[in-house]
Amino acid sequence: MTFLDQSYLQTSSWKPDLFKGKVVFVTGGAGSICRVQTEAMVLLGANAAIVGRNQQKTDDAAKDIESLRSGSKVVSLPNVDVRDVKQLAAAVAKTVKELGRIDYVIAGAAGNFLADFNHLSSNAFKSVIDIDLLGSFNTVKACFEELRKNKGAIIFVSATLHYYGVPFQLHVGAAKAGVDALSNALAVEFGPIGIRSNCIAPGPIADTEGMARLSGGEKGRIAEKVPLQRMGTKQDIADATVYLFSPSASYVTGDVLVVDGGAWQIGQGFGTQDYPVTFKKFFDAPKGGKL
Repeated sequence: MTFLDQSYLQTSSWKPDLFKGKVVFVTGGAGSICRVQTEAMVLLGANAAIVGRNQQKTDDAAKDIESLRSGSKVVSLPNVDVRDVKQLAAAVAKTVKELGRIDYVIAGAAGNFLADFNHLSSNAFKSVIDIDLLGSFNTVKACFEELRKNKGAIIFVSATLHYYGVPFQLHVGAAKAGVDALSNALAVEFGPIGIRSNCIAPGPIADTEGMARLSGGEKGRIAEKVPLQRMGTKQDIADATVYLFSPSASYVTGDVLVVDGGAWQIGQGFGTQDYPVTFKKFFDAPKGGKL
């Protein structure tokens, strides 16, 4: 079941067929946010290839997304680990064989869980860095020739966790800080050959796996503390994606588009409000993370 449907074409600000003839390659495309990003692109005329680890979940997502628009084609690329650039290269080759090209890349594969430093092993820290940061690098590496040929554009899915100290998210904050730096450097390197690179940094987005893990069942409390007084929606991220890939953003590169209702501006990091008591409880726990 998709999040968006045909009504998106009537209610959104975007014209139908905006991305007709284009192809988007998405890592994490069967997940919460990246799936809806892909849905919007397909509804607006693009074909897509979605990369995932789980066979059934990725196949089902591709089938559902393909049903959104008559004549669309969405390629399922399951059993791909973004930490392995050779697997990604094979996924790119299959995409080009079936869809003919790649114009846009969304690097959205990510790992996240709550852990304080004392209970975060070196291996767990490395896993998040490898999936989020190395995986993002590998994705662009595998897609580079297609992006260069088609003067394409890249969106990295980042976060706001590294804008201030957020407890229990140091692994993700470190990874996303690296993703931002990667995008900025690529924007400068790739600019002369016509490739744009930007980040989207979602804030508290409702009905996502990440929010379910991080909110602790206090969605209402979080919404009250957001300046715009609501949680974000997956469509908010989809619309930001459409903008950055559209001709309207043809002079936008090296940017981080924060979509969070102003939350980070007032320090609304997950867990920051009660952190002194909560952190001490975890830090004093006798069993720390394995080395």
